[in-house]
Amino acid sequence: MEGFISVDRQAQIDFILDHFENPRHYGALPDASVVQKAGNPGCGDVVTFYLKVDDAGRIEAISFEGEGCTISQAAASLVAEMFHGRTLADVEATSSDTILDLLGREIAATRLKCALLGLNTTREAVRIVRRQSQEGEHDSN
Repeated sequence: MEGFISVDRQAQIDFILDHFENPRHYGALPDASVVQKAGNPGCGDVVTFYLKVDDAGRIEAISFEGEGCTISQAAASLVAEMFHGRTLADVEATSSDTILDLLGREIAATRLKCALLGLNTTREAVRIVRRQSQEGEHDSN
């Protein structure tokens, strides 16, 4: 059966291509609470995530900009779509496996750094927001 692509695999490829060609929440967010940039030096993928977080820890708005391979940019779009309107705790509770399963483990397995760049960058942005919040609490005491 060489050359045969399963329907599931083709659906995963189509899903990735759709996010790559039609990225969700793409572009700078001028009033972001935090801006976090990261990249994969080995392959040249770069993403910048913008998060606007309310006082309750909910992500009011999230967007990204970037360049790189199809998987890194599609995964960034997926992450932005997933976390729009969600909480910082949701980001912290999301495992790498969730992203890999959504992208298709077989497809993403050879490009783990690319597939997880968006999630890892968003997690780092959340850590920064948490740190800023704690510093703000100390300043007001």
